[in-house]
Amino acid sequence: MTVIRLTRMGRKKRPFYRIVVTDSRKRRDGGWIESIGYYNPLTEPATVKFDEERLNYWLSVGAKMSERVKKITGK
Repeated sequence: MTVIRLTRMGRKKRPFYRIVVTDSRKRRDGGWIESIGYYNPLTEPATVKFDEERLNYWLSVGAKMSERVKKITGK
């Protein structure tokens, strides 16, 4: 199954996340199909930027969103 979830980037104690579309069987930081945005929790306020058109496309073809991505994107 295809999922939309966060993959961690950045260095130790300085997390930065990409919002990616990937196969659910892959590891958190494994390969992904498409990167559709990012989330930076360290800025004040937290920065979230994503391509809403691509997010809606992936949801229309059956991708599931993780709980954290649902909360971040407000969908």
